[in-house]
Amino acid sequence: MNDFTFNYPTKVYFGKEAAKKALTAELKDSHKKIMLAYGGGSIKKNGIFDEIMSLLKGREVIEFSGIMSNPTYNKVQEGAALAKENNIDFILAVGGGSVIDCCKMISAQAMTDEDIWKMEFEEGKLPQKMLPMGAVVTASGTGSEMNSGAVITNEAVMRNTIRNIRALIKNPDDIDARGELMWDSAMAENSLLKIGKVTDFQAHQIEHQLGAYTDCNHGQGLAVIHPVLYRHIYKNAVEKFARFAKAVWDITEGTDEELALKGINALSDFISEVGLPANFREMGITDKSCFEAVAKSSNITAGCCKKLTSDEILEILEAA
Repeated sequence: MNDFTFNYPTKVYFGKEAAKKALTAELKDSHKKIMLAYGGGSIKKNGIFDEIMSLLKGREVIEFSGIMSNPTYNKVQEGAALAKENNIDFILAVGGGSVIDCCKMISAQAMTDEDIWKMEFEEGKLPQKMLPMGAVVTASGTGSEMNSGAVITNEAVMRNTIRNIRALIKNPDDIDARGELMWDSAMAENSLLKIGKVTDFQAHQIEHQLGAYTDCNHGQGLAVIHPVLYRHIYKNAVEKFARFAKAVWDITEGTDEELALKGINALSDFISEVGLPANFREMGITDKSCFEAVAKSSNITAGCCKKLTSDEILEILEAA
């Protein structure tokens, strides 16, 4: 194919030395701080990074690396924070569809203090301002450089469950809320959310054994055990629990440890809000004589934070 310039309104520079032509033509004098965004670092091995850096000579370049396949909402927020902190004037995505998708959302989030996920999916609004950006496409297949969409992963099942349970409490006949909860349930347990992760099913393992000895309701047992278990293990994964507080409960103030505890407390409050029991007594379990047997017979998983011992499980049961 011959060289050409095509505006759709995305302007495409195609052909030999296209990156040089594009950056020479499109970067303005006011674009003094450039965010150079890329994935795992292959561009540093194949020479593309050095070529791009030579074209950006004379401008301050802030690198934003590690954009993964199926970029996450958290990665978008990380990039937006970096852009704001460094007063970025222009974002240059170098890579394939995932890098470009992530940068599209960063360019929008960096220009507003509102949460873009909430704006679109809860308020039906779209960002009105975006940082200027361009892309050097290194892989074909997605066409992200030519469209207005962006595929970003945000594990929103917890938030959706909370929202729709509250809706059902207000109106038990809300068929849409019931449908959302049915789908939340399916998505939570079809393993999609667990791919590539070490998950923690320890609360279920404990409750299954408790149910074997007391014939209690599984959901109620989990409602009691989860906050107690989380308070027992959160110090082994403070950052994860802090993220839980921010992403699920919109709690943002405090240190990571303070956020972690606030998130666990928010879960505990929600359990009470929806009428679930807060302790075993409320479930009618007053005889603790079986707790030692439950602890010793519970299957112990690796856990996402730490591997418990039977003695720790007994402590959790007694605290519950």
